[in-house]
Amino acid sequence: MMILARYLRVLFAFSSATLGALLFATAAVAATPAPEPAQGRRVDTAADYAVLPPHERVEPENRILTERLDQLLPKLMTEAGLDMWVVVNREYAEDPVYFTLVPQPSFAARRTTMLVFSRAADGTVERLAVNRYPLGGPYKSAWSGGDLDAQWKALGALIASREPKRIGINVSRSWAAADGLTHALHERLVEALPPGYADRLVSAEALIIRWIETRTPAEQAVYPHINSIARGVISEAFSGRVITSGVTTTDDVAWYIRERFESLGLRPWFMPTVDRQRAGQPCPVGGSGGHCGDEGRIEAGDILHTDVGFCYLKLCTDTQEMAYMLKAYEEDVPPGLKAALASGNRWQDILTASFQEGRSGNEILAATIKGCAAVGLACSTYSHPLGFFGHSLGPTIGMWDNQGPTPGTGEYPLHRDTVYAIEGNVAVSLQEWGGQRVQIMLEQGALFDGKGVHYLAGRQTEWHLIR
Repeated sequence: MMILARYLRVLFAFSSATLGALLFATAAVAATPAPEPAQGRRVDTAADYAVLPPHERVEPENRILTERLDQLLPKLMTEAGLDMWVVVNREYAEDPVYFTLVPQPSFAARRTTMLVFSRAADGTVERLAVNRYPLGGPYKSAWSGGDLDAQWKALGALIASREPKRIGINVSRSWAAADGLTHALHERLVEALPPGYADRLVSAEALIIRWIETRTPAEQAVYPHINSIARGVISEAFSGRVITSGVTTTDDVAWYIRERFESLGLRPWFMPTVDRQRAGQPCPVGGSGGHCGDEGRIEAGDILHTDVGFCYLKLCTDTQEMAYMLKAYEEDVPPGLKAALASGNRWQDILTASFQEGRSGNEILAATIKGCAAVGLACSTYSHPLGFFGHSLGPTIGMWDNQGPTPGTGEYPLHRDTVYAIEGNVAVSLQEWGGQRVQIMLEQGALFDGKGVHYLAGRQTEWHLIR
């Protein structure tokens, strides 16, 4: 598999179209778990997946960033009607959008960092840094080296020299990631502006949402591979290489998943969860994410569920899958569980068929609820955008604790070239468990390209079986 890792590095030299085709093929290989170890349940090698070491991620991440700034940002600034966009933040109080705009390796905004994007009459965007420490490409340094007062004066002079009519700043009531300008920095910015310019300040909310949610061809090419790693690690965890009936706990499996990601150099954006459902023990609903299940020692006949997420090459995953711990005499899951998983896939189909460009998240949710009711499915939908954040910007499509309209974020329309966690569940009565209700909880990353929804690394259509 070390050959596969070198192969991935070569792929980054190809065009976006070629890269996409090749990575779709690579993803299937990368998601295949390594052979079962002869003994023990821990797997410490990182050679099973094509994951670049941190220092080799810098080049592709920065190339993708430059492409976004060159090709995407000018279109979005024109769309938002902004002549200028100003992003100001301080060290360890970074604006959420900051790290999506700066080259790697960047760990913090050095002291006070100011980015200025100025749109010319021909639509081109000048990228300037007003910063004590110059950022270098893809930014041109407009000022460097002085004290803080001089820096603010330089920013005010720069803005005045471009004479923008509408200046976007990062303030928002509804979207946390678009509200990164602190109160103190806003006050300082107003003080630094020439007379009358404060009236030109407007929210950059519309621009930020589109910047965060839109996936470029290069990002669409690598995203399938990233999601395939998540699915591969889940497959490892839900197997006899990790789980021993009557010995292993759900917490053991959750930590295996977290440590496995970390052994690959992948940053989890939340602690993985693993829960179980068991015959004769109906579970309440209302925990984190609306999951039905409890925690404890895993026994034969248990239904298992996991929820995991990590970020790689600046793109985040969010994945949920289901497993069954076979009893000694069983070779497969009970027929009722096969039908239950098929019901979960049917819910997914109803949801993704409701994706239409321009529809709001609330409208997609309403169409999904109607579709589930028409075929007798007890479904719950709580899907969300994926990208630079695990819970990213874009239309909210239901909440686990609210299956009605979501004000603000649920009213936002669906755009093409965006990625979503197709997340939710169906509840079914299982005949083999005396009619006890079980919950099938599924989540997979998927791309909406304007024509349809495409799962980035497939979806679960068969149970993970643990012997």
